[in-house]
Amino acid sequence: MKWFSKSQQNLREKQLHNIYAMLEDSEDYISNTFQLKNTTIYCSFIRTMVDVHILQHNILTPLIQQSDGSTLEELRTVLPFEEIILTTESHTIKEKILQGYVLIQTEKNGKQGLVVNARVNHNRDISHPEVEYSVLGPNESFIESLDVNIHLLRKRLPLPNFKVKETTVGKFTKTRTAIIYIDGITDEETVNTVMQRVTAIDYDQFVDVAVILQTIEDNPNSSFPQLLDTERPDFTVSSLLEGKVAVLMDGSPYAVIGPISFIEFFRALDDYELSWYVASIIRIIRMISIIFSLLSTPLYVAILTFHYQLIPRNLLATLISSRIGIPFPPLAEVLFMELTLGVLLEAGIRLPSKISQTIGIVGGIVIGTASVQANLTSNVLLILVAMAALASFTTPNYRMNTTLRLLRFPLILFAALWGMYGIACCAGLIIAHLFTLESLGRPYFHDIFPLKIKNLKDSFIRLPLSKQKLPAGILRQQDPARANKKSDIDE
Repeated sequence: MKWFSKSQQNLREKQLHNIYAMLEDSEDYISNTFQLKNTTIYCSFIRTMVDVHILQHNILTPLIQQSDGSTLEELRTVLPFEEIILTTESHTIKEKILQGYVLIQTEKNGKQGLVVNARVNHNRDISHPEVEYSVLGPNESFIESLDVNIHLLRKRLPLPNFKVKETTVGKFTKTRTAIIYIDGITDEETVNTVMQRVTAIDYDQFVDVAVILQTIEDNPNSSFPQLLDTERPDFTVSSLLEGKVAVLMDGSPYAVIGPISFIEFFRALDDYELSWYVASIIRIIRMISIIFSLLSTPLYVAILTFHYQLIPRNLLATLISSRIGIPFPPLAEVLFMELTLGVLLEAGIRLPSKISQTIGIVGGIVIGTASVQANLTSNVLLILVAMAALASFTTPNYRMNTTLRLLRFPLILFAALWGMYGIACCAGLIIAHLFTLESLGRPYFHDIFPLKIKNLKDSFIRLPLSKQKLPAGILRQQDPARANKKSDIDE
């Protein structure tokens, strides 16, 4: 047994010496010696990760001014820090130094040391939401600091059962990740599912919370997002009160929320700032616009290819005159315009904002006008594609918006093969796929299937807020005051 302990000690010392050798090879690794009254201390840190003000005023000054004490335990009592770790573990010393901690030792490159948190925090100011902009309501968004983001949530939810569970992900990045929920409201099964999936992730680097979103989804092969990402603290708080779980990551200005339903991707934040009937009408218009964006160009291909008898005679004459001289069939014509629009949208996203607006407007006008004049496409199709693009932008969530734009291509291909029947078959396959999806083990359509009146109060329409005090029953909240009451609409 003694031999085993001695070998373990030798291995630990060897690991420490290897760590110190690796760190000393870097230019920003600093190791200084300070003479105290009763002892000599060795201070090691990475200069680019440490706050110099904290190092000088809160660490070195108290140590130099202390009157007695020569051991690390005695020096520990002098430092005015909440987080001070006395350790001999090599992996702890390595991780803490790389995270911005200061290592204090009484022996140079010794096997024991104090690690003190002195890391520097360079955070940008809390700004307006860029993606989920709202005309009315709060205008705060998450930033790249995990502690600041948790503060934005806690100040809106001053509850003792507001729970934060932290872990690290990434073999190389060691990124701090927080799983947030409200104890007593969120189902324990959902919390355990999220924690199990996050801790089981085996991936080298995590630079954004989107990596977690893709790795913990129930069906990563589906183009439909099964978790919702948001940059708004107010929306995150609302989701937590509905029994959902939020995942935040240090270095990412977004929160991942689940479980989520398909309908929730089409709710805008402004819906809750307006009166319920105005919000309901706007939401219905949004749903109609999304359906139009999906079916307009596939119907154009199907009707002109197979079902031209359905077109009224006056409109048929307009369509025939617009297609005179066009050498391509409707399928090639539509694919050309859809791909051109996709290129313009992608270019507008990648270019700087001031240039992208000009490129989008000028490019759309020039290419559209030139295509019609060169008899590459009809002016009727140009109008349909432009209206479909505008209608697709009514989708509040960017991930769902991208998915719906891509869904037009299989619908167009099915329409070119079998006309209206092809569109119906493709739509049926998409709906069947949606019904197989789950979000953290919950049905993707739990708001509308199985059909319950209480679950429709905030789906296609938005009822008054007085009817929405209770969250959807599918999440099985534990709080009896929230879970067992009946609302008026259920009766």
